[in-house]
Amino acid sequence: MQTFGDIKDDSLAALMSRFGIKIHAVEPGEDIPGSHFGDSEAGLIDSNLYLRADTPTHSALHEACHYICMDNQRREHLHTDAGGGYDEENAVCYLQIVLAKWITGNSSLQLMNEMNDWGYTFRLGSALAWFKEDAEDAKQWLLDSELITPDNTPTWKTRH
Repeated sequence: MQTFGDIKDDSLAALMSRFGIKIHAVEPGEDIPGSHFGDSEAGLIDSNLYLRADTPTHSALHEACHYICMDNQRREHLHTDAGGGYDEENAVCYLQIVLAKWITGNSSLQLMNEMNDWGYTFRLGSALAWFKEDAEDAKQWLLDSELITPDNTPTWKTRH
């Protein structure tokens, strides 16, 4: 599983900056501010993404995608719990898969495998099966929100 500490360049920071998200490194052993799940999971407060070296990349992407997918009103008060409904959660999962390839040493397939290992559950049994066969609604949500193009290219915008 790729972690924040495994990324030896600024590809994650560069990706996040395109959405106005700032990464903050947390010292080993310290609690991660804004982490909804605790342990090594990423934290999110306002436009700040908090990561430790042991934070899984999929966790960093998931929290960042919550920031990207939420509306401005929720974004203004964001602290720890991103909230959002079922459709938005699916869109977040879809978008994190799309964005994975912009991180050095990662890919969409690797990220989907890590999602499975973490315990994400999908109706078809795996993130890959869901993404290929059952995620049309998530893709449409992202298209309607103008966050991706039909060929899954990010628009580099946040939802308004």
